Amino acid sequence: MSEKIKHSNTSQTLSPAGRAGEGYRLVVLGGGESGVGTAVLAQKKGFDVFLSDKGKIKNKYKDVLLKNGISWEEEKHTEALILNASEVVKSPGIPDKAELIKALHKNGIPVISEIEFAGRYTKAKKICITGSNGKTTTTLLIYHILTKAGLNVALGGNVGKSFAMQVAENACGPDANDFDFYVLELSSFQLDGMFEFKADIAVLLNITPDHLDRYEYDMQKYVDSKFRIINNQTESDSFIFCIDDEIIAKELTKRIIKAKQYPISLKQKVEQGAYLNENNQIIINTNNTNPLSMTIQELALQGRHNIYNSMAAGVTSKLVEIRKETIRESLSDFHNIGHRLELVGNVHGIEFINDSKATNVNSTWYALESMNNPVILILGGVDKGNDYSMLNDLVKEKVKAIICLGADNKKIIKAFGGIVETILEANSAKQAVDQAYKLGKKGDTVLLSPACASFDLFEDYEDRGTQFKQAVRGL
Repeated sequence: MSEKIKHSNTSQTLSPAGRAGEGYRLVVLGGGESGVGTAVLAQKKGFDVFLSDKGKIKNKYKDVLLKNGISWEEEKHTEALILNASEVVKSPGIPDKAELIKALHKNGIPVISEIEFAGRYTKAKKICITGSNGKTTTTLLIYHILTKAGLNVALGGNVGKSFAMQVAENACGPDANDFDFYVLELSSFQLDGMFEFKADIAVLLNITPDHLDRYEYDMQKYVDSKFRIINNQTESDSFIFCIDDEIIAKELTKRIIKAKQYPISLKQKVEQGAYLNENNQIIINTNNTNPLSMTIQELALQGRHNIYNSMAAGVTSKLVEIRKETIRESLSDFHNIGHRLELVGNVHGIEFINDSKATNVNSTWYALESMNNPVILILGGVDKGNDYSMLNDLVKEKVKAIICLGADNKKIIKAFGGIVETILEANSAKQAVDQAYKLGKKGDTVLLSPACASFDLFEDYEDRGTQFKQAVRGL
């Protein structure tokens, strides 16, 4: 018997027999870390597995495929080898509108994500975090707290090591010794490919316009994608969410939420969850007894948006019964990742900050909100359907010049041409830094917070941030 499951506007059929063997052929699309991890897990579980990548596969991943005896191809997708699959696991970078994916759906072949596939083979508790902004920081913060508490925990999803590879290495074979918890950062693209997977604890931080080019510029489709984080949850599971987010609050009135709800808020008191009181203390409570409280000044992560991140991590940690003292200490000593409001240095009184991970407008809004000095803002890259108007007030108040770092800057120039007197264009991080340095004076801040993806001029946001830091250090 097969089971129908919904995938966007299509139905897919997953066969319970299709979990290994019996001629069940699994094809993996994408030769990056998640794809290779999926292929290794599939091979260990006895699948007939084949990996295909339209681009070049890095040598380190080829070595893994060869070591495990996995068939693969690169720089092409051979449809004859793909369309005979029983099931396909695709990279989140491949859009559903790609012709190959359409052909798979037309042929009734299920297309799922690495998270869906790997989730079948672990009994560990899964803590899953999503949101338009803050999900990496919150994921790492939860992992930091659980690690400090001595729990047997792994980090994966959109950050850390491939979830599937970790399951392959720790949950397979006669000597399997799997983790007790997986902390997983999940993008909307990963959520789109999840059907039977269930988060034991789901965290939804916020929803603001992002990746609308992948959702036919339909905000509701993007919202629906984010809410897949609570798919399959039951009364025994937990859902942590920001009740201050207008979109989330509205959606909650339209949806049936089976999991136990734990709202977080800076604006209102909540009985269970977390809130900010009149004394600027965050109060974290999950069982109406023994709440945790600490002042926002004690938090390692400063800024309004980071209070939400700390609250979400604190509630999660209370739910897995970590001691208050450990949570408080961890929230106080956490060091955030690179490329997120990262102070690079001070050159002749000009401060340089790398916020390359700000790949949408809302992230840049948060960055600007936290600035106290006059700002020279480096913006631009691959536009994802951005509406820059939400930045107007902050740009008027704080930005003295904009440098566009992208291949096509017309939209940014049009958006801010009547607000900022000086707008320049650059086609490299070094050129942008040199221009900013010439424009700056003592007491200014040069902020790289692009509000865009990086793929026009850089490999990814990390490459963009690294080149920015190198250019600053070369001044």
